[in-house]
Amino acid sequence: MVTLQNAENALKTVYLGTMTDLLNTRVNPLLSKIEQTTADVWGKEIRTAARFGINGGVGAGDEDGDLPAPNGNNYLQFVTTLKNLYGQIEISDKAIRASKDGSGAFTDLLNAELEGLLTASKFNLGRMLYGDGSGLLATFSVKTEGGKTETTCDTVRNLIEGLVVDIYADGATSKKATARIKYVDRAAKKVTFDGSVTIADGDKMYVQGSKDKEITGIGALFNGDSIYGVNKSAHPFLTPYSKNIGGDIDEIAIQEAIDALENEAGSTVDFIACSQDAKYSYIDCMMSYKRNIDVMELEGGFKTLAYNGIPLVYDRFVPEGSMYLLNTKAFKLHQLCDWRFLETENGKILRQNQGKPTYTATLVKYCDLICQKPNGQAVLTGITRK
Repeated sequence: MVTLQNAENALKTVYLGTMTDLLNTRVNPLLSKIEQTTADVWGKEIRTAARFGINGGVGAGDEDGDLPAPNGNNYLQFVTTLKNLYGQIEISDKAIRASKDGSGAFTDLLNAELEGLLTASKFNLGRMLYGDGSGLLATFSVKTEGGKTETTCDTVRNLIEGLVVDIYADGATSKKATARIKYVDRAAKKVTFDGSVTIADGDKMYVQGSKDKEITGIGALFNGDSIYGVNKSAHPFLTPYSKNIGGDIDEIAIQEAIDALENEAGSTVDFIACSQDAKYSYIDCMMSYKRNIDVMELEGGFKTLAYNGIPLVYDRFVPEGSMYLLNTKAFKLHQLCDWRFLETENGKILRQNQGKPTYTATLVKYCDLICQKPNGQAVLTGITRK
């Protein structure tokens, strides 16, 4: 017989391990290549030493002369706060009672909830990986011509139906509205909300409650004046390789970036992520030279294109016209713990929603992403198709 206690036991002993594995390895090909560790976590912060340059205690000399003076490695301390990632599943009391005499029905119920959680996590974790930690989804543009007002977004790659967003005026610290996305017109870059929402030119969208609270994604390496609490201008090694292609991508541009990272930063590219238009531009390049397009399979079951044995992955969250060339071994996802269910004082994980006949279980993970070698990463921008 299926009871609330049985449901809790199933979530803890059977489903938690499966969900943890899927969330860590199956939601995004980049995330599956990044090491996850509990090292360097101190209270609510992550403090880690990043080495740059080389050891200075080397040199040549006379047979009976002085040895080289010892000069150790150069280090900078990176500091960031643990970010709070949440995922929720909800089960109604009616659904539990309806399946009380059939364990198969209850299994189907939990599987459906798990599938929904993975779909949402695939979207949000992937978006955060390529974001800059601000949680910015898009910026509105409002234009009035001939008495007709048109509202568009600068990008819709981070938007999806059902997403609940906060809307802020440009530069504001308090939100002006919260709304749920009803429809996204991706061709026209327009968004329709459930209910009436007043939008002004320059307003910005963030995931509900997430403004400036998301993990420090790839975008943070290339944007802003500082990262991990360190000013970029004072430490050149924090500045990654960046080049505006301003046209079609070709093998020379990709190889130049790879060689620059290897020669100047001692970094080996093992992962390439690109936007859809950049992917098509690369395919056009291969086809123009009658070249075969290599395909490979990554850990986690992901199939992708390849460039000289390096996976070349299309990801919808990479900015338009861009291609990231990454050394994933330089990244670590520092975490206080792996995914866990929030528990009450009595160890319960299923909690009744106040005033509703439903129960919620919340998965949580406290973590942040740190790159030990920012100058070992590259981005190619301005990629267009013929």
